[in-house]
Amino acid sequence: STSESPVAVETLDDVPEHVLRGLPEDVRLFPSAVDKTRLGVWATKSILKGKKFGPFVGDKKKRSQV
Repeated sequence: STSESPVAVETLDDVPEHVLRGLPEDVRLFPSAVDKTRLGVWATKSILKGKKFGPFVGDKKKRSQV
């Protein structure tokens, strides 16, 4: 018999406080639709094209890298 190790699931406790503070009012973190073990960013209403929010922390990637 094979026993699989439990999969760690990301929770809000894993999210740095500065990330939570940087979320716009109409954006929430919920389980990802792509990877259920991770959190995803979900909008509670439409976001206008070009809308910016932040602060951005991390490495900037080119569109071809994501």
